[in-house]
Amino acid sequence: MAEILNLRQARKARARAEHSAKGDANRVAFGRTKLEKLATEKAKNQTKTRLDGHFLTKATDHESD
Repeated sequence: MAEILNLRQARKARARAEHSAKGDANRVAFGRTKLEKLATEKAKNQTKTRLDGHFLTKATDHESD
């Protein structure tokens, strides 16, 4: 005898699996961990600080102070 199958539950299970597969693909394509995001932000801030420290101001800027 064949196994009784609830079609509504099977349809929902298939939809969940497809949704999960799409989410996995998006995580691979777009996802970065919080640690990676923080590391990138920290490196960006360090670079900006280093460049700002080497900025030469014009003589006219000091005269107006």
